[in-house]
Amino acid sequence: MSDIPRRAVTRTAKLATLPLGFAGRTALGLGKRTIGRPAEAVALEVQRRTAEQLFAVLGELKGGAMKVGQLLSIFEAGLPEEIAGPFRASLTRLQEAAPPMPAATAHRVLAEGLGPDWRASFAEFDDRPAAAASIGQVHRAVWHDGRAVAVKVQYPGAAQALMSDFNQISRLSRLFTPLFPGVEVKPVVADLKRRLEKELDYLDEARAQTAFHDAYAGDPDFLVPAVVAQSGDVLVTEWLEGTPLAEVIAGDDQGLRDRAGLLLFRFLLSGPSRCEMIHIDPHPGNFRMLDDGRLGVMDFGGAARVPAALQWSIGRLLRIGTLGDPEAIVAALREEGFLAPDGDVDPGQVAAFVAPHAAPFATERFRYSREWLREQTARGLGLASDMRPGALARQFRLPPQYLAVSRALSGCGGVLCQLEAEGPFRAEAERWLPGFTGDGDPDGTEEALA
Repeated sequence: MSDIPRRAVTRTAKLATLPLGFAGRTALGLGKRTIGRPAEAVALEVQRRTAEQLFAVLGELKGGAMKVGQLLSIFEAGLPEEIAGPFRASLTRLQEAAPPMPAATAHRVLAEGLGPDWRASFAEFDDRPAAAASIGQVHRAVWHDGRAVAVKVQYPGAAQALMSDFNQISRLSRLFTPLFPGVEVKPVVADLKRRLEKELDYLDEARAQTAFHDAYAGDPDFLVPAVVAQSGDVLVTEWLEGTPLAEVIAGDDQGLRDRAGLLLFRFLLSGPSRCEMIHIDPHPGNFRMLDDGRLGVMDFGGAARVPAALQWSIGRLLRIGTLGDPEAIVAALREEGFLAPDGDVDPGQVAAFVAPHAAPFATERFRYSREWLREQTARGLGLASDMRPGALARQFRLPPQYLAVSRALSGCGGVLCQLEAEGPFRAEAERWLPGFTGDGDPDGTEEALA
């Protein structure tokens, strides 16, 4: 595999294999049913083979297609076990790997970014990629001053390929629905398109990573590698050792899983307070547990700004959700734009819908679990499927200013459920979200509620 396939007809043909393959496997399954195989066994086999082809094609295409697969993979914990089981191995592979591009292609990008004498910047450079991501791959090297570094090289043609990917995936999004019930793929794809346009800018990523590195310098809980150099489609950062979070998820050390979950949650909540930014790509491939107990964090291409006023509003909404007052919940959601201002809703139903989202913050300790997430996924799917006039699903909306934070927190929740992590998550909200405790309340809302 060399450059990202750039010709639209080539990429369209690859993506077109998805519906054709699914249809073929469905026909095969129907045929097997006629010779006595149980329907459940046939359905499971169809799902397994569909998943294998889905992630093979997305992984080969890289770019936007692979990014969609990576995002969907964090929802794996919310699927019924009989469906999730056959997918898990494919999902884990997708989070950590993709077919590499040849060394000659990587050298060309390095020369364009760092200059024709790019090798002089390195004491050592490994042509074998250490990792492959959605729009680039990472090489391990030694900088000229002796520091171990990670060299991120963007795939040639990535920008051109993204538009083709997203146009095609948008048309084929219905195919994801039976594989990932409860996930609305079309809005996810539209948002990913906007985010990936930003991720293609390695200068922007370098600035974001530097902001996080400076904010967390010397922190006892986190390590954000420093940016060493950036030019063109090349980003050089300090190397990060550690155990990938995917291995922690697969392991049986519950103490380590709990610590990893708490630190992941703390990092996402503390970012806005410490540097007015949030890391919005919390899939396990972006995190490492270090031997000294710290959480190492990578990939800041999707970081988003969270100004102080929005931080306070987020904390306030969470706090009101934990209080359980239906009228106060409806009023707050209307004020922030989550409910239509003139919509007629049942406050009790709204409060019941909000309660599970506030549950981790309503008690001193909370345990995330796959079973809990499956219950919430099924519950949310039931509400979303009710599209009768006046139904709650028709009243809810996600205001644009909350989109990045919502994606970060929902993705984090999916990973916490994979970890089955337990911890004092309410205390983290009290520590990092001023609106949760009413600190700095601009209008006296918390005092009025009290």
